[in-house]
Amino acid sequence: MLLPAPIQDLIDAFSRLPGIGPKTASRLTFYLLRAPENLSVDLAEALQVLKSGTGFCQRCYNITAAERIECEVCSDDERDKSVLCVVEEPLDVLALERTGGFRGRYHVLQGALSPIEGIGPDDLKIRELVARLQSEEIREIILATNPSMEGDATAMYLRQQLAPLGVRITRLARGLPMGGDLEYADQNTLLRALAGRQEMDN
Repeated sequence: MLLPAPIQDLIDAFSRLPGIGPKTASRLTFYLLRAPENLSVDLAEALQVLKSGTGFCQRCYNITAAERIECEVCSDDERDKSVLCVVEEPLDVLALERTGGFRGRYHVLQGALSPIEGIGPDDLKIRELVARLQSEEIREIILATNPSMEGDATAMYLRQQLAPLGVRITRLARGLPMGGDLEYADQNTLLRALAGRQEMDN
């Protein structure tokens, strides 16, 4: 059955999102078609403002409001400036913040090393991390990359790059499942992983 172009276009647009297949895309499209018009208008406006209303923190590269230079964590003087938690994505910051168990600051790499996907060190915020270590008084780096092949490879690379700087380097404890993502871990698991972090061996 041929669908009108506006319906097919929206199905195609939804299908390009991660985790949404053709069936889910069709359900969402037909739901919006039946829903009150203000729902579609609100959704369209929120999508339009998403890019223009957000930006990246100039210090840690977490997401923040477009008009801010630094995110709320970096601009909070009550946070421990001497401990830096390195994560892959902004969603990982959100997951760790939900635990309420970490009071240091973050550095968001904006991804992980993945030769298969063509992501190398120059594609991540690693140079910026090294620059922070050279300009800020940081005594500990917590490598909180995901417990996956890419996350482990990224952590090992970072340890090699950061070790000459003389800072203490720890890794989240393995309370996290192998192959899992921080954003899906529950708060207690994340709290145990933070509390049980360990030195990285050579």
